[in-house]
Amino acid sequence: MTDLKLSTKDPARTSADAIVLAVAQDDDGPRLLPAGLPQKSVAGLADLLPALGVGGRTDEVVRVPAGEQLAATVVVLTGVGKVTDGEVGLEALRRAAGAAVRSLAGSADVVLALPADDAAQVGAVAEGALLGAYRFDHYKTSDPAPVARIELATAAARQKEARAALARARAVADGVRGARDLVNASPRHLYPESFAEEARAAAKGTRVKVSVLDEQQLAAGGYGGLVGVGQGSARPPRLVKVVHAPARARAHYALVGKGITFDSGGLSLKPAKGMENMKDDMAGAATVLHTVLAAAALDLPVKVTGWLALAENMPGGGAQRPSDVVTMRDGTTVEVLNTDAEGRLVLGDALVAAREETPDAIIDIATLTGAQMVALGSRVGAVMGTDAAREEVLAAAGAAGEQFWPMPLPTELRESLKSPVADIANMGDRYGGMLVAGLFLKEFVGDVPWAHLDVAGPAYNEGNPYGYTPKGGTGMGLRTLLSVLEAAAER
Repeated sequence: MTDLKLSTKDPARTSADAIVLAVAQDDDGPRLLPAGLPQKSVAGLADLLPALGVGGRTDEVVRVPAGEQLAATVVVLTGVGKVTDGEVGLEALRRAAGAAVRSLAGSADVVLALPADDAAQVGAVAEGALLGAYRFDHYKTSDPAPVARIELATAAARQKEARAALARARAVADGVRGARDLVNASPRHLYPESFAEEARAAAKGTRVKVSVLDEQQLAAGGYGGLVGVGQGSARPPRLVKVVHAPARARAHYALVGKGITFDSGGLSLKPAKGMENMKDDMAGAATVLHTVLAAAALDLPVKVTGWLALAENMPGGGAQRPSDVVTMRDGTTVEVLNTDAEGRLVLGDALVAAREETPDAIIDIATLTGAQMVALGSRVGAVMGTDAAREEVLAAAGAAGEQFWPMPLPTELRESLKSPVADIANMGDRYGGMLVAGLFLKEFVGDVPWAHLDVAGPAYNEGNPYGYTPKGGTGMGLRTLLSVLEAAAER
């Protein structure tokens, strides 16, 4: 694990494999931002930026040999994009730090001389650097290890606020790293029962309490959605409850995560190409688990109850069939028209369990629909729900630096979910499929304020790495959920 510490030492005199400097993209050309560095130590470098092909663009990283005035071996120039009103934005700092550190895998010591004059900037740079220093090494051993040690040069190193910002950045990075690891795990190794054990192991040594319902308890408890989805697999479903319950909590939030550890589509079988990354269909549950653990690590004065709805959707001999009718936890009957619309079934049961505890709000997160990707692409998540809860999530996402977009729940689409034989069908109109799925979930939250996050695209990066985001599991949504909880703690 990468070690990051704050330092007031002159970064120009710090011996390291690399020193990282920021470059802004200005209309007049690239501009070096030598934060904390004496001007003489980078004399001439600014004039060479155009010749070196450095433009300061977001995610741009260029290495050049360090001059005699620097103790480091290499200078890494990382772009922060365009600067507004002379100040680099926090998300720009996160991405710049992450891109630079990611590019330096295999290095032992790195100095970050990026703008970090106050606690907010320190937190952003530290968070980006730690997120960029991620590697999933459970199976592949040939890739270089992440940067071993990072010094973040800042005059604020001794300030209490800066140290707190670093502690928070570590908790966030640990949470995102944990979620990414689960998403990246092979479905041979991660299935409902083993996921539940991973949750117990992750909570060991903390005050977070974990309890698990197995397949017999789920059947006895009326969790027909979870049981139905999981009955085609030799590896039965689980419902995991993860609780952070501080004394004198100021609010109670329930977080619900979809945890399909592998989604074949069931009898409504996906094409082979469509299954290649279906190990990621438990990203919501992974995010919820590690959000609760991060909230506990930060000792937030908010009760957080996480619900992980875990099942493997397989086409075995016992699999549920299109036209089956299942009875959900609250007694609602659902006609299953398509077994590949399984996420809403397991979430429906978990939402009922969450609402039974009368929390102040429920937020669910899921890789729910391909329609989300059609509407918003692979980097922007969708938020639906009751007005106040939706706006709360959007505000938190803005503070966290994650991209979410508000989407409606049109009442006219609810008509398409009607069934001639059950209370509701699990499929409706093809057009607006993301919104139809949200309307289905709405049936199970009652009067509790609720937000639904669809992260089908952003939860897993199939393309090249960028910024602090690796290929594979991203941990998208954890920082937003944690920001929601932090905002509640301040109220």
